[in-house]
Amino acid sequence: MFVDKLKERINHNQTLFIGEETAFRSAVLIPLVQVDQEWHVLFEVRSATMRKQPGDICFPGGRIDSTDPSPLAAALRETNEELGVDPETVTVLGQLSPYIASPSFVIYPFVGIVDYDQIIHSYNLVEVEEVFTVPVKWLLDHEPYMHLVSVQPTPSEDFPFEKIMKGTEYQWRARSLEEWFFDYGKYTIWGITARILKHFIEMIKSDV
Repeated sequence: MFVDKLKERINHNQTLFIGEETAFRSAVLIPLVQVDQEWHVLFEVRSATMRKQPGDICFPGGRIDSTDPSPLAAALRETNEELGVDPETVTVLGQLSPYIASPSFVIYPFVGIVDYDQIIHSYNLVEVEEVFTVPVKWLLDHEPYMHLVSVQPTPSEDFPFEKIMKGTEYQWRARSLEEWFFDYGKYTIWGITARILKHFIEMIKSDV
């Protein structure tokens, strides 16, 4: 009986990863727009007055609220708040693999077609400094470049060193993070946005 119940529990409603329930969860939309009959990806430049990451380039999106019925609903809500796009007018093409930045931070990316004319006349100037687009063809033809960032773990002051082998002499393992960059004209797309974009373009290339 115990084994049967355990098997059922293991195979029912599994979370994506351990800690997903308590992680900071965000959702973004990769907006596809048509400019002069050519497909482009649209980006935001965050307002210089924003408290977090002012001036950074990003996709529309943000934290998944408790009132959002799903990550997709959160992505569409944030797109509406930032770009003025009616969620009913977005043609959602699908969801990409989530980006798990750490056990406490995950982003759920979606891809959707939006009306460019609607955006350029209605985006939120409080949050968005400007919007710009990059042709999908350009992204397919130009490779991003990468730099490494070394991250060294730093235990908290009250860490119980007495409970682990070697105590304060324990050798914490540093790790390297890959930071990807796309340079397009005066714009540099990097960080999480570049990581998600790179995954998206590689997925397209696999079908070309």
